[in-house]
Amino acid sequence: MSGAGFLAVDSGGSGLRVVVGTIGDDAGPPGRRVSREPVRTGPRGIDPGHLLGQLLPMARALTEETGVARLGTVVVGAAGMATLGDALRAELPGALARELGVRTVALAADAVTAYVGALGPRAGAVVAAGTGLIAVGTDLSRWRRADGWGHLLGDCGSGAWIGRAGLEAALRAHDGREGGSARLLARAEARFGPAAGLPGQVYPRSDRPAVLASFAPEVAACAASDRVAADILRAAARHMADSAAAVCPAGGEPWVAVTGGLLRMGDPLLVPLGEELAKRLPQARRTTAEGDPLDGSVRIATDLAAGSLTLPGDDRMLWVTRVPGG
Repeated sequence: MSGAGFLAVDSGGSGLRVVVGTIGDDAGPPGRRVSREPVRTGPRGIDPGHLLGQLLPMARALTEETGVARLGTVVVGAAGMATLGDALRAELPGALARELGVRTVALAADAVTAYVGALGPRAGAVVAAGTGLIAVGTDLSRWRRADGWGHLLGDCGSGAWIGRAGLEAALRAHDGREGGSARLLARAEARFGPAAGLPGQVYPRSDRPAVLASFAPEVAACAASDRVAADILRAAARHMADSAAAVCPAGGEPWVAVTGGLLRMGDPLLVPLGEELAKRLPQARRTTAEGDPLDGSVRIATDLAAGSLTLPGDDRMLWVTRVPGG
């Protein structure tokens, strides 16, 4: 059995991803597990009991599999941690200490783990763009965030935003109003049925952001031959660059990366995005994301375990606590 190890967690809308490993020259390969059940949220925010109910069996199986004698450090990166994490902060450290002998616990917003996965512990800005959108930046003394306000109040430039704009253009064409797109109307009706029934396909849905975002690839598919679709993606690129500029450190030559599922749209979005980032952040060094949020959680965990974490602490963004005990 090897010595004290780490447990790194990424909790998001598609479930839990978990890694157990050790650090050092003699560290063996890490073990991994996935649960497809998302952690519930309720009146107290993210549900600690539901998280632990999934996490503890996975952690015990992985420690057995990897030969890790004891878990000393746990990092949990979770969607909603910044605004819905109070119950986790109150209950998780004590529970992990009792059940697994953990002494160091870090709870991070998923935007922070996305940042660290993309850039590591370097000053800069990361735009995490998928169904929603948030930008996070740090000068290594404090964190800054922009947007991430959800599909009704923000997430500007996100998949949901692009999809909604595309459907609006489709309905404009249906009505005969200016700014409409016949191509987008045809694609909307192929996907959702007659345009007059579109509100009924969208408004009642509890997963409305995902429904809207499902139309974003249709906008990208039309962009090469449809000016309205191309303008939507250009506007999305401007919003993304605006958010990056809002959080990017002002001095030096900070790094900037974009991560998330929206990158799969390819050149119709990435070309205008590169141009808009160059306009807004000429001093920044653009780079490809090194990894994803789970990689970020692993990096935070290994740095914590080694005593080399240089990222700033923050009660809402990256909260670290040490539990007394032997």
